[in-house]
Amino acid sequence: METATISLKPIRDICGKLAGEIPESFKGIEYHREIGRRVNELPEESRKELRKTLDGFLLYMEKLEASDIDLGGYGCSGKIWYRVFGKKSPLKTEVDLPIKETDVLLHNALTNTQREELFENKNLDFSYTIKKPEEKTRRYRANLYFDLESLALNMRKIDTEIRPFKDLGVHPEIAKALSLKYYKYGLTLVTGITGSGKSSTLDTIIDANNRTVDSHIVIIASPVELIHDSMRSVVRHREVGRDVTSFKNGAVQALRQDPDIIVIGELRDPETIMTTLEITDSGHKTFGTLHTSSAMESIERILGEIQTEEQDRVRNRLADVLTCVISQKLVASLDGKRVLAKEVLLVTPSVRAAIRNNNVNEIYQMLAEGSSMGMCTMEQDLKRLYDSGKISKEEAFNNANNKKRIQELFNELD
Repeated sequence: METATISLKPIRDICGKLAGEIPESFKGIEYHREIGRRVNELPEESRKELRKTLDGFLLYMEKLEASDIDLGGYGCSGKIWYRVFGKKSPLKTEVDLPIKETDVLLHNALTNTQREELFENKNLDFSYTIKKPEEKTRRYRANLYFDLESLALNMRKIDTEIRPFKDLGVHPEIAKALSLKYYKYGLTLVTGITGSGKSSTLDTIIDANNRTVDSHIVIIASPVELIHDSMRSVVRHREVGRDVTSFKNGAVQALRQDPDIIVIGELRDPETIMTTLEITDSGHKTFGTLHTSSAMESIERILGEIQTEEQDRVRNRLADVLTCVISQKLVASLDGKRVLAKEVLLVTPSVRAAIRNNNVNEIYQMLAEGSSMGMCTMEQDLKRLYDSGKISKEEAFNNANNKKRIQELFNELD
């Protein structure tokens, strides 16, 4: 990767001096509490200089077209790492940043409340904002954690420009399922691994409803990423840890806030899953995300999180409320960038019966044969991307969930 134009000398002077004053006997949380205390006592100009440098690292992402930055901790080896089109590599700098100095730099980015949460949970999710006069606001999703007792940071750039709905390339029947105008209630899941673009897809769907329907949209996220300006809808943003204590509590409280659409950033535990099914069953349109790679895996994941004695009841409720599942991946394209591949399930009466009767394995065939309603398997979409000259055959195989089926699809060409 290219050599940075960012000078590290100003922060090295500040961080090196502060880090050098901390007694060697301070270890673990005691060491970090002492850094936090001393950072709070720094002159305001010094704190601004540290933040300016961190902001510089983040703004450099735009030049590189990077999605993520990693900084601090043993694993970064004193380097600043960027992920560019899916590949992570270090930036060349004039000098390396010692671990203790990055500890100081990262503590400077925290409030006292955030620092205490970090100490308690050994992990902190938060949002970070850069505001400059007469420039667009930049937002980042941040995760701070410990790497061999030193602070390590990952930040992901949040796109402030929402992708137009037509760019999702979904069938009109799927578009109707995603719109409050046509479907007043029901659960839609957007799924994929970390970094697959779930949040961007969800923001596009929210934006489309915000522009076309008179409603109230409540977004519960950890952290809040893109902020939607209210258009035809009132849009509320509730960040877990800052505005509400948990996804579950946010969902329950939303019922008393006269919502039409409730967006639950992540269905990460049985309580949140059960609450999501209940609020959808009460007649609301609900959106949520899961870390799964296919529609069938998403259904199995939800059922797998529930205790055995509750599974029949939950299976019936899921069959009643599930409307649509979009499972997606970002695949390396031939132009050196990445392109969206997706599996789309529209829940028809046949799909509902398969869920209710615990025959989830039958759904794949329904996906494969449901093109008239906008459905497709991941393998079919990867084949489409290959046929259109966007990805290689190797990438299609590498990203297929069903290797046998992708081979069959390519064999049909021979």
